[in-house]
Amino acid sequence: ALLFITVYTADGFLNYVEDHCVFNSTKLDDIEYIRSYYYNKLEYTRFSSSVGKYVGYTEYGVRNAEAWNKDTGNLAAMRAAKETYCLNNVGNDHEAAL
Repeated sequence: ALLFITVYTADGFLNYVEDHCVFNSTKLDDIEYIRSYYYNKLEYTRFSSSVGKYVGYTEYGVRNAEAWNKDTGNLAAMRAAKETYCLNNVGNDHEAAL
């Protein structure tokens, strides 16, 4: 699985975003793109290409998910990330694993 993490810290609190691709083969149908938002190791919002929208796991995350799901441009970009972000890189990891 591909994994990229972006970290932001201020005053000892940790906020970060994690993008990763889960795959069993190099076929687009077998790939799932996930973007997770964390605050102090607690995931509060996630986008999954399998679901096709943001899902909140905390009160703050639910509010974020509701707002972000209304932004059709952002949702279209996140849905396209499966092909643009994962598909181009999964082939490299799949070959290396074999």
